[in-house]
Amino acid sequence: MEQSLRKNLIEMGEKSKEASRELSKLNTLEKNNILKSIKKSLLENKENIIEENKIDIKSGKELGLSEGLLDRLLLDDSRVLSMANSVDDLIDLEDPIGEIASMKTLENGLILGKKSVPIGVIAIIYEARPNVTLDAAILAIKSSNALILRGGKEAIRSNIAIAKAIRSGIKNAGYNENIVSLIEDTSRESSNELMKLRGYVDLLIPRGSKSLIDAVVENAKVPTLETGVGNCHVYVDESAKINMAIDIIENAKTQRIGVCNAMESLVVHENIKDEFYQSLQKLIDKYNINVYGCEKSNKKLKNIKLATKEDYGTEFLDYAFSMKIVSSLDEAIDHIYKYSTHHSDVIITENYDNAMRFLNEVDSACVYVNASSRFTDGSEFGFGAEMGISTQKLHARGPVGLKELTSSKYIIFGNGQVRK
Repeated sequence: MEQSLRKNLIEMGEKSKEASRELSKLNTLEKNNILKSIKKSLLENKENIIEENKIDIKSGKELGLSEGLLDRLLLDDSRVLSMANSVDDLIDLEDPIGEIASMKTLENGLILGKKSVPIGVIAIIYEARPNVTLDAAILAIKSSNALILRGGKEAIRSNIAIAKAIRSGIKNAGYNENIVSLIEDTSRESSNELMKLRGYVDLLIPRGSKSLIDAVVENAKVPTLETGVGNCHVYVDESAKINMAIDIIENAKTQRIGVCNAMESLVVHENIKDEFYQSLQKLIDKYNINVYGCEKSNKKLKNIKLATKEDYGTEFLDYAFSMKIVSSLDEAIDHIYKYSTHHSDVIITENYDNAMRFLNEVDSACVYVNASSRFTDGSEFGFGAEMGISTQKLHARGPVGLKELTSSKYIIFGNGQVRK
């Protein structure tokens, strides 16, 4: 079976390589026409996509998926329409390919420039988020990259329906449908073989749980871009406006519990007024949130479970968070440094110096002052969509949008120069 699977993946890789060469020759207008055709096809197949998703949702419930994961998995009429509208947003964005970053004349008369180019063939391994199927596809096309998709078993019927609509849209526009391919085999072997597809995959992006990301980073034989688990912190400084703090905490924790930019850990300065804890208790009771806190937290709130080190490092993806009361900004930053996954961390404060220290000293992809961590998103940042949130430092960090899906090459103009 593994030999047959590898043979099939190599064949898919070859077709993707060929498609990537064709795609790299297209101009912005041609790529945008493909995107328009994909949107049309997506809307024409909307009902089928929703029906297939219902089967995935039913299977997910039978498998005991958490509320947060089911929310990630769900596709209803409004979500599919939102996906379709995201295509228009991407069409409106500037094409990242062909940009000349610099041009200078060397002493020997050579003119040296640096030009943005596609990466080639990008592969993405992801879990129960069928919207990623479209997001990844349209980002890849606009940045002139071919794409190989490998989703999880929880969303396989949804992914197949969406990928079929995408490929139909590409074909209807008159181009090679192998620009976007989906691996329908959801076994662990297909994931492992994709990680080893050297010579065909130029960049592999894992998007999902910590176990998935760790498996890809540890086992991949192709270059990877690590997207991060989101153990996001909100630190309430002693000068924080209490109403603002509660509003931000509510939004960051409860707007969508199953996303990587949700708050998972709350850090509070010990000098905050008791009014804060009274409002926080109402919020906890409203959503029936489980809180895993320190001994000081237990004295301020009801029904607190004593936190372990593991709790402080947990991405709950549920109505739960860890909590630590600290005596200083230094202790808050130290706590975040120890447990953060370097995704998104927040300070709520009216103290300018504390805000600037937090921005400078907290080493995360996105650091906020007086705003919810829920804004860490390619669309919210004006990137149109994203492949994920990179928490590494090479070659991209934060939301991975169009520019992050490009490479570069030097272009050199001469008039007969030879090296002596």
